[in-house]
Amino acid sequence: MRVLLEVDDLCVNYGRIEAIRNVSFTVDEGEIVTLIGANGAGKTTTMKTVSGLRPVRLGSIRFQGKDITNMPAHDRPVLGIAQSPEGRGCFVGMSVLENLDMGAYARKDRKSPKVKEDLDRVFGLFPRLAERKSQVAGTMSGGEQQMLAIGRALMADPKLLLLDEPSMGLAPKLIQQIFDIVTEINKQGTTVLLVEQNAAQALKRAHRAYILETGEIVREGTGAELAADPAVKAAYLGGDT
Repeated sequence: MRVLLEVDDLCVNYGRIEAIRNVSFTVDEGEIVTLIGANGAGKTTTMKTVSGLRPVRLGSIRFQGKDITNMPAHDRPVLGIAQSPEGRGCFVGMSVLENLDMGAYARKDRKSPKVKEDLDRVFGLFPRLAERKSQVAGTMSGGEQQMLAIGRALMADPKLLLLDEPSMGLAPKLIQQIFDIVTEINKQGTTVLLVEQNAAQALKRAHRAYILETGEIVREGTGAELAADPAVKAAYLGGDT
């Protein structure tokens, strides 16, 4: 299996505060890899740094063997990295269709039939978006906006999809649905890097996982291994889950 993303000894600061230090991990083509940890552990900072929204103090990021450590954020979608951010970040005054079109904005093949194929794929994954394609995003429910945020990221035709807290604020039934769709996206061939506080669902879906505590990776393994680990259960899965 080919390594798609390599993060090596990454250190990122907010002012003088060290948010993450010496973080190293890899994501192979075809995997779902998850980062789990408590609030403030550095998960979202790591994700923002991979997508180019936070500057690197030390360390490196490589994508498909290319050093992208200092590459501007707006150039990374062209390479094949797209993010569905924490908080969704939908364009609330625009329609569903307009939001999805914005996801394809950086593509070099915007006029090709492939864009329509990708739109059909998004509507296949999220039938609710097809039903409401003319609806203004700001009038949709939180779950619908989460679907839209993921769909918009998929419209960039990413090789690597970054999902930051996709279950945040959602009802349990919707959480299950979102994770089922994440699994389906991966089965369709998209590699996924997932940051998630719902550790039980994340570990259930992930091929591999890393645990962050106070800005450092303290444990790694397959999703199944970490889900069965007594210390992980006690800290993140509510005991004997």
